[in-house]
Amino acid sequence: MANTFKLKTNGAMPASAGTPDTLYTVPAATTAAIIGLTLANIHTTSVTATVQIVSTTVDTETNETVSVVKDVPILVGSSLELMSGNKYILQTGDVIKIDCSVSAKIDATLSVTEIT
Repeated sequence: MANTFKLKTNGAMPASAGTPDTLYTVPAATTAAIIGLTLANIHTTSVTATVQIVSTTVDTETNETVSVVKDVPILVGSSLELMSGNKYILQTGDVIKIDCSVSAKIDATLSVTEIT
């Protein structure tokens, strides 16, 4: 098994407020450990942000779309570190999505370890 550390970034997301943009999708034949996620407010006023995990995993338990945070406020000129020592383990096809109360006003930075 190979472990590959990656950085995924997306500036000025989402394209449309209320429609979450995909930041990361776990590739085929891969397990991913999300080890860091930072959202930065690039707007001139405060915004709210939502981070979702969309699970497509076929398993014995129910896997659904869930919010990691929902409508969390991010003040003007600041950022929010969401992981705070936590890790999320995702499987092939699982997706991280970001939404914001204002279009194109969140920069997202994701650190992930892909295990193949």
